[in-house]
Amino acid sequence: MSFTKEFLKGLIRENPVLVMLLGTCPTLAVTAVAQNGLGMGLATTFVLLGSSVVISLLKKVIPGEVRLPAFIVIIAGFVTLVSFLLQVYVPDLYDALGVFLSLITVNCIILGRAEAFASKNSVAASAADALGMGLGFTLALVAIGSIREILGSGSWFGIDLTFGVLEPITLFTMPAGGFMVFGFMVAVVNKLSGYRISKKKMGCEGCPSRAACGGKECADQ
Repeated sequence: MSFTKEFLKGLIRENPVLVMLLGTCPTLAVTAVAQNGLGMGLATTFVLLGSSVVISLLKKVIPGEVRLPAFIVIIAGFVTLVSFLLQVYVPDLYDALGVFLSLITVNCIILGRAEAFASKNSVAASAADALGMGLGFTLALVAIGSIREILGSGSWFGIDLTFGVLEPITLFTMPAGGFMVFGFMVAVVNKLSGYRISKKKMGCEGCPSRAACGGKECADQ
């Protein structure tokens, strides 16, 4: 297994936000400014990396019948840790992220990587996958947040770019502006990655429920 390939896939080709369309709720909610997007991305990456490593280490110990509850407990532990760290050292960011920081626990990116990858692969491969997916998530949030902040507030990471001359377009600080920028970014990244939904076919290979149904669902279809 190529660890470099596992790391790089999450940046563009399988970007969790802009290609796989996962984690769109926090993506749209916290990206009015780039700083919040960066904070959410790094917090999610920390949780994703930590939980993936622990789940990979314990994959032969956790009973299959309770794997999902066990995964959620592990993820929640790392979310609690990062919440405490932000509350103590970066209180402004903690307040800005609000409830979406706690909701990292049920972020489908993290639980999806735990079920589809970390529970089936080595610690090193799981760490590479988690870092790549986390970095891809962070880059997506920073890119969307940067566009929205520059166009909507006339600043970038708090630095004024209007020079007292340009008038910001406040629409981009609102939910409608977030959807517009998100749609634009999805179109651009999908064009660059050559991704085509119509060419993706459902099948047994890669399905996280494959072991449970033994391929029966695919045969019935």
